[in-house]
Amino acid sequence: MNSAPHSEPPAAPGPLKILGKASSINVRKVLWLCAELGLVYQHEAWGSGERDTQLPEFLALNPNAMVPVLLDGDFVLWESNSICRYLAARQGRSDLLPHEPQARARVEQWMDWQAGELNNAWRYAFMSLVRKSPAHADPQTLAAGIQNWNRHMQMLEQQLGRSTGHFVTGEHFTLADIVLGLSTHRWAMAPMDEALRPQLPRVQAYYQRLSERPGFLAHGRNGLP
Repeated sequence: MNSAPHSEPPAAPGPLKILGKASSINVRKVLWLCAELGLVYQHEAWGSGERDTQLPEFLALNPNAMVPVLLDGDFVLWESNSICRYLAARQGRSDLLPHEPQARARVEQWMDWQAGELNNAWRYAFMSLVRKSPAHADPQTLAAGIQNWNRHMQMLEQQLGRSTGHFVTGEHFTLADIVLGLSTHRWAMAPMDEALRPQLPRVQAYYQRLSERPGFLAHGRNGLP
């Protein structure tokens, strides 16, 4: 009797390549997610202080000259939240990015809020307080920026109270927590006048909860306990 023809298992995908300096908040999203997924990848440092993203070979990958960029074989992808969605889907991780449309939309809503609203809220204050940028030294604009940043963090505090779980969208850790966890770290570490920083106990508990995850300690909290 002839045996059934033997079929080889599909070849494992080649190693991923991530372009972008590890100090970038958006690159850290991808590095943390790779830790959660247990992915093997190659990392090349591009960006300020590293290889210049204005070089033609980088602009051919991302005409925005921004990091991160993901290379998966011949597939090129930029925009950090899109990269996170792609990698979670690539690995079939519906716990991080649900298949069910409403659950997925909720995760993506908070990811988009982080990129479009929260990031813009901290931009002036971060450039002034952390980067010490001379172009961001106006006291009134800085005060308004801190107030707006805190107002957005208070929205996160309220959501953590509504979610009836440990994480932003509920009981389970998702991609929304990766992007918002990094923003939470940036807010917690910003050297603003503590009299101006509101008390956000749910955000603080959330920050500590995320700090139990090795990927966040490595790529979010800079290895700090």
